[in-house]
Amino acid sequence: MHGTIATFGLALSALAALYSSAAWLLLRRWREAPPPATGWRPAVSILKPLCGAEPHLIDCLRTFARQSYPGLQLVFGVREVGDPAVAVVQQLQREFPALDIDVTVDVRLHGENLKASNLINMLPRARHPVLVISDSDVRVGPGYLEAVVDTLAPQSVGAVTCLYRGRAGSGLWSRLAAQFINDWYFPAVVVSQALGDQSFSSGVTIALRRGTLEAIGGFEVIADHLADDWLIGERVRRLGFRTVLCPCVVETEVLDESLRAHASRELRWMRTIRTVAPLGYAFMGISIALPPALLGVLLAWPSPWAVGLGALALASRVGIHLEQRRRAGARLGYDLVLIPVRDVLLFAGWVAGFLGRGVSWRGRRYRVRSGGALSPLKG
Repeated sequence: MHGTIATFGLALSALAALYSSAAWLLLRRWREAPPPATGWRPAVSILKPLCGAEPHLIDCLRTFARQSYPGLQLVFGVREVGDPAVAVVQQLQREFPALDIDVTVDVRLHGENLKASNLINMLPRARHPVLVISDSDVRVGPGYLEAVVDTLAPQSVGAVTCLYRGRAGSGLWSRLAAQFINDWYFPAVVVSQALGDQSFSSGVTIALRRGTLEAIGGFEVIADHLADDWLIGERVRRLGFRTVLCPCVVETEVLDESLRAHASRELRWMRTIRTVAPLGYAFMGISIALPPALLGVLLAWPSPWAVGLGALALASRVGIHLEQRRRAGARLGYDLVLIPVRDVLLFAGWVAGFLGRGVSWRGRRYRVRSGGALSPLKG
């Protein structure tokens, strides 16, 4: 019996070491470079649904307003006249008077997903043939829009999305949340892309032609879905088009928050991933590296092979963190010592993802059904 347990522990350590070292190597080889210029420059409408004046909102919006792209329109949408985000957009209009900026204020609801309702209400204001949907907390660099459009140019491409890094604040939970994105989520996408998976689609950027959006059924198809970004990409693939990852990386603001808000948000992510990719979710624990590696070492103790594999998993995990810090141009800080804490919390969230389908989102409770569909929970 002990031999079986030790063998299982050795296998667990080996899988964790294999995944983490592969993720580190693939991340080191992954290049952030603009795609080949195509010269295709259609007019573009960028749709940004807003809700509240988040910290750094004006700074994020300025990065889009500064894009040197011909035929650019920015469309913002809120639900309430008194939403403080309106004042931020008005400030943007004053700073960029020559830019085509439109604001929609519309309280109509079209489903449980408030972001989708916002997009449905905003779409009639969008005048151009190419649409780019982007979340409010996203920062982009110069040349972002040209890179996205060049990636979308081939007729076989139906939608373009981007990877992103978390931009942390000074608080503990902000730093841990940024590590969730940078040290686990980002490398996991790189690994899945290397294995041929094209299902990744993120709300930081989804670019597609207006005709493609109409062909998938418009934004109405995501009106009752939590995994709205994934569903848009999935519907595009069902049409026979590809969903392609643009090689430029954007940033998203990671705000300071309480432990409860942090845990609730990550549990929502986990249970959403489980509903859209149940088989992949079942094996996802290995990608968290340190907890399964440590468990494997304990089960196989005192096997030197298990200890060596556990050490390799730890070294690769630290290597991923250092590589992401280097790419972001960030100095080393106490974030390094947070790696074990981050991985233990992430592993606990993964386990909790199996224990139910309830999530909290924008102050309401939902049950996430298969494919990311939402059902309100009463009480």
